[in-house]
Amino acid sequence: MPISPIPKIMLPKLTDIHEDMLRSLGIKLLMLDFDNTILPYVSDEPTEEMLAWLEHMKHLPDIQICVVSNSHNGRVPVISRELGLKCITHARKPFSKGIKQCLREYGVPAAQAALVGDQIYTDVLGANNVGVLSILVDAINNHNIWLKGRHVLELPFIAMARRIKK
Repeated sequence: MPISPIPKIMLPKLTDIHEDMLRSLGIKLLMLDFDNTILPYVSDEPTEEMLAWLEHMKHLPDIQICVVSNSHNGRVPVISRELGLKCITHARKPFSKGIKQCLREYGVPAAQAALVGDQIYTDVLGANNVGVLSILVDAINNHNIWLKGRHVLELPFIAMARRIKK
């Protein structure tokens, strides 16, 4: 089976994901990328909107939530803990290590899980590689030339995904 860089769902931001959408798709586990999905790289303070969304999602009885991040930075587990979120770091997306670890820890099959992130070459490829629903959101803040450049390289796949949805 070829691995696709095309996201299954695209949304402007993480907080646009709603429980009814997840339930209609049969999602029991929502994996979240951290940097530029929950928080920008340049801040340790989530917005009020993000705090409210996370608080609501954490308390859903039928959908579990976990951060799955490639980060080696100590801020990810610290902030995740402060937000009351479980966290897997060093996930190695787009490889399956961290995603499969999360699926095992939560006892959820890939078909009932989704991964939300801001990068095609890590989050979308990783999710699609494992058979998890891939949800691409816009990066919160592409604050440097490397992030902006990466985004330019992702534009053809974003365009393809938009064409497929029409």
